[in-house]
Amino acid sequence: MRHLTMHPRRTWCRIAPLGLSFALPALTSRSGGLRGSERPTALVAIWLAGGPSQLETFDPHPGTSIGGPTQAIDTRLPGARIAADYPRLAECLDRFTLVRSLVSREGDHERGAHTIRTGYRPDPLLRHPALGAVVAHELPAEGLELPRFVSLGDDPFPSRGGYLGATLDPYRVTVPGLAGQNLVPHVGGDRQLRRLEAVDQLSRSFAFGRGAAVLGTLDDHTRRAALTLMESDQLSAFAIADEPESVRTAYGDTPFGRGCLVARRLVETGVRSVEVTLPGFDTHAANFSGHTSQAALLDPALAALVHDLETRDLLDSTAVIVVGEFGRTPSINPLDGRDHWPHGFSCLLTGAGLARGRLVGATDPRGEARQPSDPIDVADLAATVLAAVGVEWAREVATPIGRPMKLAPGRPVPRLLADRG
Repeated sequence: MRHLTMHPRRTWCRIAPLGLSFALPALTSRSGGLRGSERPTALVAIWLAGGPSQLETFDPHPGTSIGGPTQAIDTRLPGARIAADYPRLAECLDRFTLVRSLVSREGDHERGAHTIRTGYRPDPLLRHPALGAVVAHELPAEGLELPRFVSLGDDPFPSRGGYLGATLDPYRVTVPGLAGQNLVPHVGGDRQLRRLEAVDQLSRSFAFGRGAAVLGTLDDHTRRAALTLMESDQLSAFAIADEPESVRTAYGDTPFGRGCLVARRLVETGVRSVEVTLPGFDTHAANFSGHTSQAALLDPALAALVHDLETRDLLDSTAVIVVGEFGRTPSINPLDGRDHWPHGFSCLLTGAGLARGRLVGATDPRGEARQPSDPIDVADLAATVLAAVGVEWAREVATPIGRPMKLAPGRPVPRLLADRG
């Protein structure tokens, strides 16, 4: 997929001697020729932003004082019933482990999102890296010209590279499904080359006597990476126009559905970390109709993603986590809504080294007990996910000021990991 008549990326690498070193790896096909457990592991995180209600998604209690009008349906996972708005997911729930007992100590959106994405509670003196950034940092991706960490969808609290560095901030695509945003030059090849040469002259002039400060801006790194991406055939992974109509329909013609389809294509290309965000779960009012609307987006896209990964023999190498920053209260407020509840909420896990076909934990159907049975702390969930994809979760790395930090603060939960027999 070539957008230029010449190769300004290659010319830029010749004329820009300053800044960070930048290797141009060999181009690979999207499949990479590898399937199943032969492929390098990857992480796909589905973030349900706003705090989905466990009672209207994966842990309904119909007919109880806390259940509200939400009905439940049977699933292929023995012993598990989920909200009736998720019929497609019910048909493939045996591919997942369903955890109904996540616990967090953070009930604020921004703090809760930080904690579930990093495993760490917020620290005013340190920004922790998101799990996706850790995976991208720890697991090399040979031959990849795309960013190692990609975020799809509009996210109110975007992930960051934290103390691992801004180069591990995700490449953000707010409108998934296109060939790329701001990646096609608006001028021809010769004019583009002259522009790059002019930028190089300005950069060298500005950098004179300011070497360390210029390196800290990552300006050179960013331009080089952008030019590599603009010229890469792998850029086509972001577009879905070549997918069969039946596939696009299965995911749903929505930003979230297209994001999940792009996530599969990126994993197939070799991207190590992908996150897809579905906002809209902050249902302090109109909780039940709001969750029905959200289910219409989540149910087809998530079911299609797991089916696609499995049929393409990618699920064994791709860990998938589906979770929000917290759950919703058992009580129903006067606005027919539910409020923040970090004391027992749900998540789905599948793929790579994660267990499948298990039901873990339970919440009180009367809403009287704050603590669920078999609680799983979000710090331990983070360590579990990293362990599943082959990251040494307890490894300590030094922050820029020399502070030693573990990649994850908790410990992997054995019952959430696949049996390695």
